[in-house]
Amino acid sequence: MEFSFGVRVLATNWHKPDVVVLVSPALFSSGIALLRARLLGRQKGTMIWVQDIYSRGIVETGGKPGLVSRGMALVERRVLGSVDAVVAIHDRFARYISEGLHVQPDSVHVVRNWTHLPPSKPVDREAVRRKLGWNATDIVALHSGNIGKKQGLSNVVEAARLAESTGSRVKFVLMGDGNQRTTLETSAKGLKQIEFVDALPQSDFQAALEAADVLLVNELPGVRDMSVPSKLTSYFTSGRPVLAATDEGSVTAEEISNSGAGIRVDAGDPAALVSAVESLGENADLASSLGKQGRIFREKTLSETFALGRYDDLITSLALSRGR
Repeated sequence: MEFSFGVRVLATNWHKPDVVVLVSPALFSSGIALLRARLLGRQKGTMIWVQDIYSRGIVETGGKPGLVSRGMALVERRVLGSVDAVVAIHDRFARYISEGLHVQPDSVHVVRNWTHLPPSKPVDREAVRRKLGWNATDIVALHSGNIGKKQGLSNVVEAARLAESTGSRVKFVLMGDGNQRTTLETSAKGLKQIEFVDALPQSDFQAALEAADVLLVNELPGVRDMSVPSKLTSYFTSGRPVLAATDEGSVTAEEISNSGAGIRVDAGDPAALVSAVESLGENADLASSLGKQGRIFREKTLSETFALGRYDDLITSLALSRGR
């Protein structure tokens, strides 16, 4: 997919851009586009916006480092090292890019992703829960977004199985789609403590987040540095507590700690997951306090105005440095 897109980029009329902004993922099409930018002339400023670290993703979702991961790291190093500016969405990414991939630190900048959701408005949580089919007695843990390998959601299926066998009030809801959804639905067949739902329109999605008791991030054991879950920006807007099932010391764990918006349990531990959901669902004061911290973090750290201002400055600087 990336190579075919890259080929189309080569054949497209770019007119006369002052600055070329690349996005990784997709790394390979970005690399091809970078070659095209070089053909247009050195007066073009180039910037790459890094959302995920490819080379770490191969190691963290596929096992031990090997030839493929080393080759990917080399490609990533060459692409990121060949642009005028690299924008990382987290400080951990920036450190890895400069220290692990040996990209010049002066060219690496940190600009956080901002939330696409507007500040939340009060909703009738009981009405929303009825509409979604959630019982008033359910402690709903909602996971939204991609249902893929990185998310390691078999852990949630096992947690639902455990909740059902122990008579827990915890109910898990997986909202979204991905290449693991069918497999997980098959594994969860017959379980009443878990349900799969399709993604909702923005207004309904935001209401669902606010109606849940706990907002869940679940990661595969071993996932530490490859990505920052984009769902967190939406979660922090909702004012609900966040529960992260992730390795200690991971980027996600660091984000939860920095925000003060939730708690962490070990990845791949269904019993700890059920216990933590129960704890948050039964402690309204703690849940409210964590939710408030998430909203504060959104306003202070995930500001759209600040992020777009930084991009404006970077792009203008690149254009001016090329005499445009």
